[in-house]
Amino acid sequence: MRPATRHGQNFLIDLNLHRLLVDSADVTDQDVVLEIGTGTGSITSELAQRAAAVVTVEIDGHLFELASEMLIDFKNVTMLHTDALKNKNNFNPAVLEAVGKQLAAAPGRRLKLVANLPYNIATPVLSNLLSSEYTPYSMIATIQKELADRMIAQPWSKDYSGLSVWMQCQANVEIVRIMAPSVFWPEPKVDSAIVRITVDPERRAAVPDLTYFHQFTKTIFIHRRKFLRANVVAAMKGVLDKAEVDEILAEMQFADDVRTEQLDVPT
Repeated sequence: MRPATRHGQNFLIDLNLHRLLVDSADVTDQDVVLEIGTGTGSITSELAQRAAAVVTVEIDGHLFELASEMLIDFKNVTMLHTDALKNKNNFNPAVLEAVGKQLAAAPGRRLKLVANLPYNIATPVLSNLLSSEYTPYSMIATIQKELADRMIAQPWSKDYSGLSVWMQCQANVEIVRIMAPSVFWPEPKVDSAIVRITVDPERRAAVPDLTYFHQFTKTIFIHRRKFLRANVVAAMKGVLDKAEVDEILAEMQFADDVRTEQLDVPT
């Protein structure tokens, strides 16, 4: 078995970290778990012993066949041989359909993402699940440490970005464990981290249009060191003129010289 580099596969080979990943999700028999990247099925089997249902997605045909044999006795596991993403901005509808079916199977079920995510899809998977019709209760994943640092970054820091705002405006984000390359095969060139993202319903409800907010945040943070006014004027071109932008920023008590990277997230 060889990892497919085109899929960004790095297998987590430390069994203690397998358990930490699963334990950090606090999976119960009320949970529907979405796993992106079934791999050999070793993490999937641990999840299946705790969850009401597991929907696991694997794009690699050889791994899908291998995991299918390993997981054949777990009747609460739905395996999908497909790409989790339709494109960089949307989840695959077939994946969401499978998740929705399991959530509807019994009252009170919660969705949790638990996954050892390939680096190249980590951001779209986490961001797009938050934008999907099925809001997760939490997301626990192994990702590149650099990405985890961006998620928890504070204003003025070098890692602060639109992703920081997008995550923190609707969830509590914490790094559970930093992991060296040696715990993966093949070894990546950078450190990784287990990150736990727990959605805050009240914080999330305070944003009236999450889809618009997501796009707006990405746009104004493209040039995060520029003055906020200039970025908002550019983002709202054709919608608001400069005078209207000035009026709105004044009402919100933003100084003329405030920069985009200074914006914080109310919690």
